[in-house]
Amino acid sequence: MTTIISRRTFTTGLAAGTAAAAFGLPVRRAKAAADFTLKFAFNLAESHPITTRAREAAARILAETNGKVDMQVYPNNQLGGDTDMLSQVRAGGIDLFLNSGINVLSTIVPSASIYGLGFLFPDYAAVWKTMDGELGEALRVRISKANLVPMDKMWDNGFRQITSSTKPIATPADLKNFKIRVPVGALWTSMFQAFGAAPTSINFSEIYSALQTKVVDGQENSLANIYTANIFEVQKYCAITNHMWDAFFCVANKRNWEALPQDARDIVAKNLNMAAMAEREDMAKLAVSLKGTLTEKGLIFNEPDTAPFRAALSDAGFYKEWRAKYGDELWGILEKSVGKLS
Repeated sequence: MTTIISRRTFTTGLAAGTAAAAFGLPVRRAKAAADFTLKFAFNLAESHPITTRAREAAARILAETNGKVDMQVYPNNQLGGDTDMLSQVRAGGIDLFLNSGINVLSTIVPSASIYGLGFLFPDYAAVWKTMDGELGEALRVRISKANLVPMDKMWDNGFRQITSSTKPIATPADLKNFKIRVPVGALWTSMFQAFGAAPTSINFSEIYSALQTKVVDGQENSLANIYTANIFEVQKYCAITNHMWDAFFCVANKRNWEALPQDARDIVAKNLNMAAMAEREDMAKLAVSLKGTLTEKGLIFNEPDTAPFRAALSDAGFYKEWRAKYGDELWGILEKSVGKLS
C-alpha cells in the first residue's frame, strides 16, 4: 500500500515525512489549508508570457483546491541555472520544472531533443501536429522512464533566430568560426559545429554577461527571449533563420507528484495544460509584433534564404548522424509528420 505523505509545505516536509514512513513511524497530516506547497521553477524572465500564464495557473489551482494546493512560481533562474534546477527536480527539492527537451533535459533523456533538429518545421501548424501527436507522446513515455512525470502539453519557446554583435548572418559561410553561445545540449553544439562555427554551451542565466564581455559574439533564441532578457542591448544584428523550434516540457518529480491526492493532481495538471495552450497563442502573436519592437530598440534584421543552411547540414552528415543516435523507430515517427529528412 502506498503511503501518501501530507504536509503543510511540500518540499520542506518531504524529507522528514519520507524518513518517518521509511522507519514505520506515523506521518502527521497537515491542516486543510495549504496542505501542499509546490515549487514551480524555470529560467524565463518575469515579463515572459510563460511567467504570466504560470502565475494565472497558480491562482486557479489555489482556488479550485480550496486553498489546499499552493503552487509557487519561481521564474528567472531564482532557484538556480537550468542544470541546477534539473538536479533539484530529480531530487525533489523542486516539484515542477519547465525545461527544453533540447536543453539540459536531453542530458538524461537524449531522445527528448529530436524535435529540435535544424530546419525541421516550416510553421506552427506543423509543430503542433507533431508535438501534440504521436511524436510528443513517444517522448513523454521516454521522459517518464527517468522518474519524471511530464504534463501533456508543451509550452512554446518559439522559433529561434541568430543574433550577432559583429556581422549579419546571411549565409552558412557567415557562421564559419563564429563564436556563438548555445544552451547546454548536444544537438545545438552538433548543429553549429556542422556549420563550422565555434559553439560554447552557457546556461541562460549567464547569457547576457557572456555577450557583454565578448566571451561569445552571438547567440540564438526566440524573439521573446531576445526581448525579455534584454539581449538586444548587447547585440546588433538578428537573422530570421527559424533554424530550430523550441519548447518546454513541464515535468514533475515523480515521488512528490504521487504524494499529491489524485483529485489535486488532476486539478494541477489540467491548469498547467490550459496555461500552456494560452501561452502558445501569446507566443504566436509575439512572433509577429516583436520584430517591430526590437527594430525600434536598434536591432538590425535580415531574412536569409534557409535552403542553403539545410543543404549544408545535410552535406555535413548532420541528419544521418542524428538518425543513428535517435534510432529508426523514433525517426520513423518523426518523418510521419514532417516528411523525409535528407
